[in-house]
Amino acid sequence: MNQVGQKSVKDKICMSLPAWTYQHAEFFELEKNSIFRRSWQVVCHVSDIPEPGDYFRFDFLDEPLVVLRDSQRAVRAFSNVCRHRAARLLDGEKDSMRGSCSDGLIRCPYHAWTYDLDGRLVSMPFEGTYEGFRKEDCRLPEIATDIWMGFIFVSLEPSTPKVSEIMAPYEDSLSPLRMGEMKALGRVALRPRAVNWKNIVDNYMDGLHISVAHTGLRGIAGRNYRLVAGEHVQHLRSQLQESGSVGWSERMYLRVLPERTDLPEERRRLWEYFLFWPNVAFDIYPDQVDFMQMLPISPGETLIREISYALPDESREMRLARYLNWRINRKVNAEDRDLVERVHHGMGSHDFTQGPFASNEVCLKMFADRVRGILPVANLAEQPAGSLADLMTPE
Repeated sequence: MNQVGQKSVKDKICMSLPAWTYQHAEFFELEKNSIFRRSWQVVCHVSDIPEPGDYFRFDFLDEPLVVLRDSQRAVRAFSNVCRHRAARLLDGEKDSMRGSCSDGLIRCPYHAWTYDLDGRLVSMPFEGTYEGFRKEDCRLPEIATDIWMGFIFVSLEPSTPKVSEIMAPYEDSLSPLRMGEMKALGRVALRPRAVNWKNIVDNYMDGLHISVAHTGLRGIAGRNYRLVAGEHVQHLRSQLQESGSVGWSERMYLRVLPERTDLPEERRRLWEYFLFWPNVAFDIYPDQVDFMQMLPISPGETLIREISYALPDESREMRLARYLNWRINRKVNAEDRDLVERVHHGMGSHDFTQGPFASNEVCLKMFADRVRGILPVANLAEQPAGSLADLMTPE
């Protein structure tokens, strides 16, 4: 590998990723190809596609994908693109990404090429006019899948351990939550943000800002956050307790949250967070589980995709606890939006290159080191001249 220059990350000092990597168009393309195509991305929950023919559409990195139940009830994922003229096959119903192929067939709305639930082309108009073409040889490309605690993940080019493998050490701790039995609370929400995806991921792993910027969260969780850094997953957790100034929503949440006797005592007031490399976050609460996925759109655009799941419980106390949870986190999200926009704006300054990590910013450091390991050009503190491809080619 060619040397990437002399102005690299300072030796012996733990430094953040350089600002230019959050804004550089070519670096963003390298991230898409070398990080995201090889990652595992959450799509939905098994309860979202309960019957054969049920599907959930997911677009990722300009790749139209679909997860479905085949005729044997197995979970499969395929390219959602017709092999004839590249038309998108399945849309979802009523402004939703969910739908059902009730007759067990996937029909292209353009030219009526038709596939079964195994992805095989089974019929096509004017079949005899395509000289040399055999429909028996044509099928939708299948995408790798993994299921963890009921949540379905896909990977375009899997080269890292599956989520179910990564999370095996946590299985005993999480199993009392019965996440595999949960159902969606509403629909997937999409929140566009005019920032780089790494700004949002950095903020999610940043424990230092909670006591400064999140006064409500600080009052019940911010004083005892624990962070554990890992290569494939970052782990944060906090036992809730009222301390200092607490807002109405936080105080009421602690009071009305039902005492779930089916959970171990230490889980009944535990808020726990997992960030799967590189961009999928799971927030695990006693009352519900949320996932938040930071989808990269451009160097300065990210789409946050999120939804909540929970066990069926229509008791007044649980419904109120979930509403208060939403109020607390809505405020936190608004505060975080302001913070990440400030940071993204500041990274455009010619006077800023990178900043130091404190010894307890272990998750941030692990994330930055992982990016540098995959894309060594990120070791350069300042943006290099010319094409990054020239720096990435072997000597």
